[in-house]
Amino acid sequence: MSADCTSYLGADGLLVGGFRCPRADGEASAVYCCGFQDVKYCCDDPHSFFPYEHGYMWWLSVGALVGLSIAAVVLLAFIITVCVLCYLFISTKPRNKLDTGLSLQTVG
Repeated sequence: MSADCTSYLGADGLLVGGFRCPRADGEASAVYCCGFQDVKYCCDDPHSFFPYEHGYMWWLSVGALVGLSIAAVVLLAFIITVCVLCYLFISTKPRNKLDTGLSLQTVG
């Protein structure tokens, strides 16, 4: 089984000649022509879109999880701080009427 990748204009505007899959210097299981209009390559999955391994996605996922975890901790610390400050404001408020220092009396 083999496939033909037709020639195409690369992303840099240069003409890339067509080739047959699998390539002599490539993997024997890469029998499909995959890619886009400006980049084509041999692959082993006819539904493949990207010419590189998916291992990098794991590190992106780990990085995103670490970033989200840090953001969640900061948000939680902010919420706890606001709640503590509100509680302290309410609990230290005087409960009796304020003494203005003036006694109001009616004249007459």
